[in-house]
Amino acid sequence: MGMIAERYGAVRRAVADAADAAGRDPEGIRVVAVTKHVGVAEVQQAIAAGCDDFGENRVQEFLGKYGLFPDVRWHFIGTLQSNKVKDVVGRASLIHSVDSLPLLERIDRVAQARGVVQPVLLQVNVSGEATKHGMEPDRVEECVRTSADMPGVDVRGLMTIAPLARPADVRWVFRGLAELFASLRAMRFNGIELTELSMGMTNDYRVAIEEGATIVRLGTAIFGR
Repeated sequence: MGMIAERYGAVRRAVADAADAAGRDPEGIRVVAVTKHVGVAEVQQAIAAGCDDFGENRVQEFLGKYGLFPDVRWHFIGTLQSNKVKDVVGRASLIHSVDSLPLLERIDRVAQARGVVQPVLLQVNVSGEATKHGMEPDRVEECVRTSADMPGVDVRGLMTIAPLARPADVRWVFRGLAELFASLRAMRFNGIELTELSMGMTNDYRVAIEEGATIVRLGTAIFGR
């Protein structure tokens, strides 16, 4: 067994342990292997180990790897510029990083023109850091409500990135997103089913799972440094 397969197996066990500790079903948590700075051979090894969800931060890398490995699910998780939307819509199984209403509207227009419905997550800047992308929490409801009139997008849930710190010190970020998610679900928007919480990376994914993450985005934990 290679190192990537060993790491992926260890990640799956850690996910299961964190889910058990929170009284959750591990099957309800998806691991997205982040392939930033990762080569083709490493992606092949991760696929062989059983991983079928991969995430890319950069559009050019996303397109290249999507073209080489079209039979796995590719997530776009990085900052998405409006002029690059056309490269991602219809290819990404899920866009995690919709950080504004204008970007959502652009995705909707491109998706409608292509006759597809693009699943997306709304990125929320829970921590309020100036260096983080994402909409302010009090803007999210308007964005979800407006999306009900956008036939080209399917808002599936929320995403956030926590500050780099000890996991215990960023628990409040994940809890804040989970509380926002729960309040939005309770509003029962017409035609919108919120099911996904994308939060947690290599440093803090166990805490994110304890707070309700349904998707964790892991690079170093699977591919090494």
